[in-house]
Amino acid sequence: MHHTKQIRYIDPLKDLGKGLLQVEKPGRYVGGEYGRLAKREADLRLLIAFPDLYEIGMSNQAMRILYKRLNQLAGVSCDRAFAPAPDFEDLLRSQGIPLYGLDTGISLFDLDLLLFTLGYELGITGVLTMLDAGGIPLRASARTETHPLVIMGGPCVSNPLPYAPFIDAFWIGEAEGGFFSLVQALHALKKAGYGRAALLERLASHPSVWTWGKGKAKRAVDRAFSFRGAAAAIFPVPNMKVVQHHGAVEIMRGCPHGCRFCHAGYWYRPMRQKSAKAIHAEVAAWITQGGYREISLTSLSSGDYQYLYQVVEALHSAYGPAQVSFQLPSLRVSTFSLPLLEKIAAVRKSGLTFAVETPMDAWQFSINKEVSRDTVAAIIQEAKKRGWKGAKFYFMIGLPLGNQMLPEASEEVGIVDFILDLARRTGMHFTITVGTFVPKPHTPYQWVAQMDEATARTKLDYIRSRLKPKGHKVGMQDPFISVLEGLISRGDERVGDLIEEAYKRGCRLDAWNEHIRQDIWRRLFEAHPLLIQEIQHPKSPDLPVPWHGIEIGMTSSHLKKELLRSETGKTTPPCIEKCTNPCGICDKDTAIIKNTIHDDRIPHSKAPAKIQAGPTWRILFSFTKQGSAIFHPHLALVEVFAMAMTRAGIPVCYSQGFNPQPKLEIAAPLSVGISAEAEIAAIDTRFFFSAQAFTQALVPQLPEGLTLGEVVHILIPWGVKKRSLASLLWGYTYENPKGEKDFVKAGDEQKYRVRREGNFWGLRRCAVWAKGLKDPQSPESYFTVYPELYGF
Repeated sequence: MHHTKQIRYIDPLKDLGKGLLQVEKPGRYVGGEYGRLAKREADLRLLIAFPDLYEIGMSNQAMRILYKRLNQLAGVSCDRAFAPAPDFEDLLRSQGIPLYGLDTGISLFDLDLLLFTLGYELGITGVLTMLDAGGIPLRASARTETHPLVIMGGPCVSNPLPYAPFIDAFWIGEAEGGFFSLVQALHALKKAGYGRAALLERLASHPSVWTWGKGKAKRAVDRAFSFRGAAAAIFPVPNMKVVQHHGAVEIMRGCPHGCRFCHAGYWYRPMRQKSAKAIHAEVAAWITQGGYREISLTSLSSGDYQYLYQVVEALHSAYGPAQVSFQLPSLRVSTFSLPLLEKIAAVRKSGLTFAVETPMDAWQFSINKEVSRDTVAAIIQEAKKRGWKGAKFYFMIGLPLGNQMLPEASEEVGIVDFILDLARRTGMHFTITVGTFVPKPHTPYQWVAQMDEATARTKLDYIRSRLKPKGHKVGMQDPFISVLEGLISRGDERVGDLIEEAYKRGCRLDAWNEHIRQDIWRRLFEAHPLLIQEIQHPKSPDLPVPWHGIEIGMTSSHLKKELLRSETGKTTPPCIEKCTNPCGICDKDTAIIKNTIHDDRIPHSKAPAKIQAGPTWRILFSFTKQGSAIFHPHLALVEVFAMAMTRAGIPVCYSQGFNPQPKLEIAAPLSVGISAEAEIAAIDTRFFFSAQAFTQALVPQLPEGLTLGEVVHILIPWGVKKRSLASLLWGYTYENPKGEKDFVKAGDEQKYRVRREGNFWGLRRCAVWAKGLKDPQSPESYFTVYPELYGF
């Protein structure tokens, strides 16, 4: 039976203190975001861990779904943590502080379940970093009853063997396909007094869980995806700009097209489309509950969503006037629609992106894709007439093009000819990104050889040398990264030994060019040449692959048939309800589902009135900045307030142009790490909105550490010059930890920093002063000066 242990909670401001000022972007590590869900009081304590930096993990929709759904379970708390950058890892180790959850501060060591979601193979050293920094043994075999169970999910676990030495159990497939029910069962066991061993036994008994001792697992599929209704996973809202700083509504899961190189296309079958009403409701939630004004409608192939144009038209009609824009990040050329792109670009202009992969029609057929050069040229020529000035192209080298690869042809020459021909036809310059193909498990190409680094580098150099002088921008994925990705994705437990050794020698955050230690990996490759060759070389379809125990529902015979069709350049039609080429995925419980709702059945929101020329309604307010909020940099703070105002329903005015922004101004930036008692800001509104209504609406929407102070409403008559807050700035009052105050004039901050020798910990900015109207050399309150400017 399980015995209760003392749980350690970390308060980063108290336990790490001024050390936080020595690391890059300390806001990654202090929490305090709006919408946190985890709580300290719970029977079963979980944490969802993302093995990359905060700004990557907080953009990940799978993590948001897990965080939301797990925190909805009675008696369960699910915190979150991200891989530390090397400087923060060093700080933790120097202070003897374990890695902790951002919501509650719980030490990773004190959890019941530690859940990793792995979406990219090179994130595995991030997993080891988090385990080690959390005080948890790297090897699963070294853990005892006192350690949390370590579980991993995500698309990378389609081959769990390279990660198996470090993970207790793997969830195979979609979490909505049974994982949350499994956690409820684990909660019941824990509440009844059972310990780690009993929980692991219950985990291993689930058909979608893979462990060393079990050897087989069946992929879980969310069969209710299309019927669940609105299920936006919004919280928490980041306090800093993240990589994909927008709302994300998954309109479709799975893809009907069988592109033979695409792991996601096979892993997430079958295609399931969400209803238009659910999409509309989720969009509304991202805006009103999250405060987002950019929404991505995500899927693997958005153009295949039935009635997509009608859905986008309805959303734009409802939210476009409120300066909300929409993105469709994954449109196939065969489903491309310029009217659709014009609709979503009405608020913020989007780009044209073409994932061509390989340039010749015959090669396209080999990978089961059709992107005709003439079709692309026609789209670009029409787009140019409508105002587009460029386009992006994605290609891959190293694809197994079979019998279609003629001796006199080469893919690098084909790519160059494709781009130069389009440039001649359209008069445009393009941005081209070229990567090296990595064969992945559970695809028809799981058996083929991977192109070696030297060959790939030669081809990439050729493409760059021919296109850059012609004025095109060319980006290349380092072919060494592709080799490393291929090693991990198709390796077995022996690769796990290399991963551990790489970590112990210093490898961290391998997905980042500025962090990856290629020298370490190369030395390991040199020490294990036979293993590297074995994984890179072709495999016999008649022999078992390392991941043969993972059953995704698709038959091996189907993958072999697709490989043969690739070699002969034959295409396979897209999935339909009654297909003639069954892959094995669909059965009586699992099938293709399409949206059936047209535009006229989607509810519309009332659009705000158009702005007429007239007076400016401006709200002047002060705010405090305490606790975790002292680590928000200036631009992040502007975004925090803008999103809070969107959630609050405040009728904000926006700028005009390519990327409309709220007309929000903060009088003066404040250095990270300094608290403040009365910062000054102003926001313009579309119509009169009282100071009282502003306060009541905004206060509940602010994250931890930000509170409103004084608020006044000012009317600036039409034709009267608008004075910015910065133009009136006199200076500041600072107070040090001893209670001593300093008056610092605007422009003298650098001298003040030098005088304090950069020591800002415990420093407080008590006031921000405006220039007096009668005596500009005399400081006065903004709440006196600004109203007087306009006769108030």
